Amino acid sequence: MEQTHTSQTGTAVAPGTQRRVLVVEDDTTIVEAISARLRAEGFLVQTATDGPAAVDAAEAWQPDLMVLDIMLPGFDGLEVCRRVQAQRPVPVLMLTARDDETDMLVGLGVGADDYMTKPFSMRELAARVHVLLRRVERAALAAVTPRSGILRLGELEIDHAQRRVRVRGEDVHLTPTEFDLLVCLANTPRAVLSREQLLAEVWDWADASGTRTVDSHIKALRRKIGAERIRTVHGVGYALETPAP
Repeated sequence: MEQTHTSQTGTAVAPGTQRRVLVVEDDTTIVEAISARLRAEGFLVQTATDGPAAVDAAEAWQPDLMVLDIMLPGFDGLEVCRRVQAQRPVPVLMLTARDDETDMLVGLGVGADDYMTKPFSMRELAARVHVLLRRVERAALAAVTPRSGILRLGELEIDHAQRRVRVRGEDVHLTPTEFDLLVCLANTPRAVLSREQLLAEVWDWADASGTRTVDSHIKALRRKIGAERIRTVHGVGYALETPAP
């Protein structure tokens, strides 16, 4: 009888259900460390060390998730993300050596779902990979048993069944994380949600170590739906503004 494997973070991995992770990183030490940790977590792992090889591997291997460094030979991780997402939607955890907010926002804009700044702990990286894959599973379940109806908040329209958003009748492309974040805010319009609440509900994080992740996703979301639609309450969190009744 086959036994269920338990990862180092405590996540059960049933036989035959191993998820594929493509690790794209040109630093040999880092790529080996990431690959070893993810294999210990029960994932199947392949690696690529430059932009063209990453795009080829993604097309041939069809990974369930990519861990993608921004700085790569050939062409950078942003271009890799664009090309891969044009083929098929793939969750992407982007890595950057610079604590540069512009890089983070551009990465989110081309389809990355989350980012980490080097140096980082392998434990946290593994936890974020699990979180992203759980989100994909939840989205697939929602597609089978979708919430009925369309939520309209003034000129903002959220279609839960199709996971589509429109502003003034025009479609707005959101990443899966951005959509989940918007829905979380829209569930209690005008109510202020703390960064910690958003981390728990959208990212499934039990601690507050990723508050900058929330801030960067909020900025990316504002650029797409309009800055005036999300109010910042300094020192607390964010609220989705709605038209006065």
